[in-house]
This record gives sequence, structure tokens and C-alpha cells, in this order.
Amino acid sequence: MIEIGMNQIVKNFGFKKVLNGACLEIMTGERAAIVGRNGTGKSTILKLISGEEAPDSGEISIRRGAVVGLLEQIPRLREPGKTVGEVLLEPFAEALETERELRSLEACMASPAEDYEALLDRYSKVQERYTALGGYEIEERTAKVIQGFRLNDLLDREYNVLSGGQKTVVNLAAAVLPEPDILLLDEPTNHLDVKTLEWFEGFLAKYRGTVLIVSHDRWFLDRVATRTFILEAGQCTSFAGNYSFSVKEQERLMLLEFEQYKNQQKKIEAMKAAIKRFHEWGVQSDNPKFFRKQHELEKRLEKMEVLERPQLTKPKVPISFGGTRTGMEVLRLTDFSLGFGEDTVLLEHASLLLREKDKLCLMGDNGTGKTSLIRAVLGELSGFSGEITLNPGVQLGYIPQEIRFPVETDTVLSAFRRECVMGEGQARNLLAKYFFVGENVFKRVTALSGGEKVLLKLAILLQRQVNLLILDEPTNHIDIETREMLEDALLDYTGTLLFISHDRYFVEKTATRIAVLRNREIESFDGGYGAYCAYRQSHGD
Repeated sequence: MIEIGMNQIVKNFGFKKVLNGACLEIMTGERAAIVGRNGTGKSTILKLISGEEAPDSGEISIRRGAVVGLLEQIPRLREPGKTVGEVLLEPFAEALETERELRSLEACMASPAEDYEALLDRYSKVQERYTALGGYEIEERTAKVIQGFRLNDLLDREYNVLSGGQKTVVNLAAAVLPEPDILLLDEPTNHLDVKTLEWFEGFLAKYRGTVLIVSHDRWFLDRVATRTFILEAGQCTSFAGNYSFSVKEQERLMLLEFEQYKNQQKKIEAMKAAIKRFHEWGVQSDNPKFFRKQHELEKRLEKMEVLERPQLTKPKVPISFGGTRTGMEVLRLTDFSLGFGEDTVLLEHASLLLREKDKLCLMGDNGTGKTSLIRAVLGELSGFSGEITLNPGVQLGYIPQEIRFPVETDTVLSAFRRECVMGEGQARNLLAKYFFVGENVFKRVTALSGGEKVLLKLAILLQRQVNLLILDEPTNHIDIETREMLEDALLDYTGTLLFISHDRYFVEKTATRIAVLRNREIESFDGGYGAYCAYRQSHGD
């Protein structure tokens, strides 16, 4: 049965056409994903299905009687004083009101009354409604979700004072708790650590309803999605499989298109050669039939719909490294302890060695001290003991989670030239290699997307010939296409890389070593995310 249908949907925002004849069908019980670049309209599709937005034209159909739940990407504020526990119970407002009515009726029935039979009849009807609303399952369901999302310590805290990441997790829990028939999730994996992600993947795999997900987390999509929609140029292309399947299918179709293009080019060349021959024969023999043949072929050639040459190679970020070598030992932590007061000890007598050309990923649960360790290495944090030894030859470059530029009103061009002194022509040539071309160099840095900020920061750092690159969650807020460009660039980087990431796909592709922060210690080993999984299994996680 078709659960969600969209037919020829057009949606404009001002002069920008976001969706242009988009179509999709999702069957009951499917777990579908929408993938595409930032700004292509993925979140808009979720809002159209939920009824928050209306299409300019086209039809949207939802299975009759289906209940729709939506997790928005940006958390909204609640009324002041509302706790996390109260937010989680919001989806059960009707069931809880019905439960209060049951308790009231029970109190009335416990005292002598002439209308006992009427009360009993009323109680029976209210109890039926309570059962239909899933009232008897609320406690078990909430306990499972609270434990899965690790929200026990937040239940009594006011929702509005939580961090953005904490609000997202609470809203995600609130969205899945009532188990709607159709669950719409906009970037649900943001701010989830690996353990919570794995629990959530298992939860969705067993989910009885239909799920539609917008996400850039490719590892998550591979484990959850049974159908993938690629959104490009305002239209959806459907693939009956997960993200990796859709990539392979796209490559297969691209090669098929290229073969069709080559065959057509051969046909065009053959027709042009025949036109030339018929013309020459007509001139030589003064025979009109050769000229007629020539004109027939010319008309056929004019009417032919010429295929565009498919772009088989992906755009790459130039990240060639020409800096000085550092020597074998780039960074060493010895007897390193880090904490905030006596109550919060993150690391205790820990050691770590970062070798030249390592691509080392720091992993561990939220709050284990990964970002604090990097800040200590950068000299931004002093509350530690032990030694941090940086090789004297290190030229360090750092890209934080939240990227800011010295002057936020700068354009891309002026921000680049402020930190890399060179002429405008040379600067624009360099920026073009990082996909800032034409008028894009005059965009304000405040208006850049997350991916554009990463690319601009990378362009600036690489002009300084950095030989130690430190990145804190570099794939946050950037789309899959930019993530893949960043991965390919970092694979080509011949300097040393130290980074934090919860993006398991990115870690598996990029890291040559993993360092796990756990129980106030650091344990490192060779390999990517697969090695990290083996480590956790060996430690009983």
C-alpha cells in the first residue's frame, strides 16, 4: 500500500524554485532516505508531507488515517519551566488525561453510590479508550526510549536551558515515543554519540511504521534505509536499496549513459562523414539525388536530441602538501591528566604518541575530553598536568566545530586575502580550485554553508603549508558531496592529521589509527572504524 505519494510537486521560495516536478512514492513499512546537497529541498519535502508547508502545485497524498510525526532540524523553545520529562510525555497528553479520568472514577466507585452501575459502565468505556490510546504501554515505552537515548540525568532539567544538541536528542525521543504511522526525521543523528546511534539504528530496524529520513550520515543510512531518493535539480530519483546501493546504481547508470553518449557520437560522426560524401558525389556527378540524400541526413542530424557528455570524474579539492617535514614524532602526551576541579576528571596519567603522516581519530563517548585534549594541545587550555611535546618543526592548522573568521562581514575574497597576502587575480584563481567561482567570491562569510566554511578555512590553512592539521568534527553540517570531497582531499594529504569525528563512514575511510578516550585513559591502535568496533567488542561494549 502507498503510504506517502508526491506527484509533480513544485515549490518556490521567492524567486528560487526548490522543487520542480518532484515525485516520490513510499510504501507502508518502508524506511526511506532523502539524500542531496544542502539547499536542494530535502527538509522542504518533510514539511510538505507533515502539512507545515503547502506546494505551489502538484498533489500530496497520505494514507487515510495515518498519524504523522515530525522531528525538525532546528529545536524550538517550549513554555518556560517545562522539564524534559514533561516534554517527553507531551505526545501522551490525551492518554494521560484519560488515565486521570480513570483514577477519578475509581475513587468514586470506592465510595458508596446509588449510580454504581452507571459508574461501572462509564469506567468500562473510558478504559477502552485508554487501551486504544496505548495507555498501558506508556511506562514501558518511555523507559525504553529514555534509556536508549540516555536521558535519565536530564528528566528534571528545564528544557529551554539545555544545549542545542541536548534539545535535539530530547525532541528525537519525543518524536519516536508515540510511534506514529509515519515518522519524518530531519537530521536525527546530529549530536548522538556512537552507542546511542547504534541503539537508534536497532530501534528503527524494528519500527512498525513507515520512516522517511533526511540525513548526511552514510553509515546510518546504510544500516537503516531500504529505499533511497536522490534529490537533484528539484526532482527525485528512486533507488530500491540503501545509500551505498544508490551510489553503485548511480555509477552503473552513469557508465551506461556514457556508453550511449559514445555510441551517439559515433553515429553523429558517421552521419557527418556521409553528408560530406554525398555532397562531394553530387558536385562531381552533378546528380540531384546525392544532394537530396545530403539534405535528408542534415535534417535528421538537426532533429537529433544530442546527449550531453556525462561527468564521470568527481570534483576534487587540491590539498597538495609542500611543507617541511616534522620528523617521526609529531606530538607526544606524557603522564597527561586533565580535569575541571576534583569532581570532573577527564584524563588521568594518559599517554599518546602521534607519528608523522598518521591520520589519527580521537573517539569516545560524549564528555570524555576529546575537544578539551585538542584545546590543551593548541594552548587554549591550561588546567592539565603532565607534558605536551610538539615537534619544533610543526606548522599547525586547526579547523574547529564552529568556524569563525576574524571579520564576519568580510567577503570570501577579502577573508582569504586578509590571511593570505596576494593579489586579487591570484587569490581568485586559488579560490576557484575550492569551488568559489564568479560572484561566489563576493558572498559574505556569514552567509556560507557549513561545507563552504570548511573549504574556505582549508584553502587558507593550506597556503601556510601546515604539516599538522587538527579538525574537530569536520563533517558536521556539511552535505554528503562535500564530505566525499573532504575525504578524498584528506586521503591525498601527506602531512599529519589529528581529528575528532562521530561520522563512522568518514572515520572508516580516513583514519589510519584510532585513539579511544575511555575510563580516563587513552588507548590507541591501528585501523579505522572497523578496528574501533573490534576494540569495543573485546571490551564488552
